[in-house]
Amino acid sequence: MQLVEAGGLTIAYQRDGEGPPLVFVHGAAEDSRIWAPQFADLTDEFTVIAWDEPGAGSSSDLPDDFDLADIADGLAAWLETLDLGPAHIAGLSWGGTVLLELYRRHPALVATLILIGTYAGWKGSLPAEEVRARVASTDRMLSVQGEVFDPTLPGLFANDPPAEFVPLLAAIAADVRPDTLRIELPIMAQTDLTDLLPQIAVPTLLVWGRQDVRSPLSVAHQFHEAIPNSTLVVIDDAGHLSHLERPEQVNRAVREFCHTDPPSRAR
Repeated sequence: MQLVEAGGLTIAYQRDGEGPPLVFVHGAAEDSRIWAPQFADLTDEFTVIAWDEPGAGSSSDLPDDFDLADIADGLAAWLETLDLGPAHIAGLSWGGTVLLELYRRHPALVATLILIGTYAGWKGSLPAEEVRARVASTDRMLSVQGEVFDPTLPGLFANDPPAEFVPLLAAIAADVRPDTLRIELPIMAQTDLTDLLPQIAVPTLLVWGRQDVRSPLSVAHQFHEAIPNSTLVVIDDAGHLSHLERPEQVNRAVREFCHTDPPSRAR
């Protein structure tokens, strides 16, 4: 891990490889380690970089008063500190929501968008009753002292979690900070970025697991219909974390997409 001061916070990140910058933004209750199969495969052609969002991994705590705009601005400050823009930037789940807000506020940093099983906020992509159920479920989990985030929530995988990643998932789950989830949960529940989708002007890759029940395939179609220059790749026999369950297919889709639309500034 490397550390850098950006936007008044200490940001931890992983970096490896040579070539155009390919940035990965993890989901909630995760950190940069979740991108292990992408680091293993894509560093032959790309400079692969993944941050630990504030409040995750080895980064500073997430300030209590941060909202989605603050987190996106923090991502922008980190990208600018490392001189990474414009870059291919991929976001998973909650990370994709952060990435959408980054694009709204700092479009010059984004060469292309890669959105994996994400949302236009829960309010923007899910029925109201589903949002209420998720908030209630997470609130119950956070109310139990010492409760560890479950890395095998229904819908994260189409089948059993891949055996090779179970220790990794357990290690990441053990490091989840409940205070971070308490801040992020209402943000996700109240966010609706559907107005932004038709305004996205950069090439956009949508990667979805066919069996994803966290962000169902209907959300992928919502994105595909709304974003003008978008390509949808559906990964069979995969759930929400398709990049772990079927890394070969996801990495191939990412590689081909990045070849088609390289950033204007290669590294």
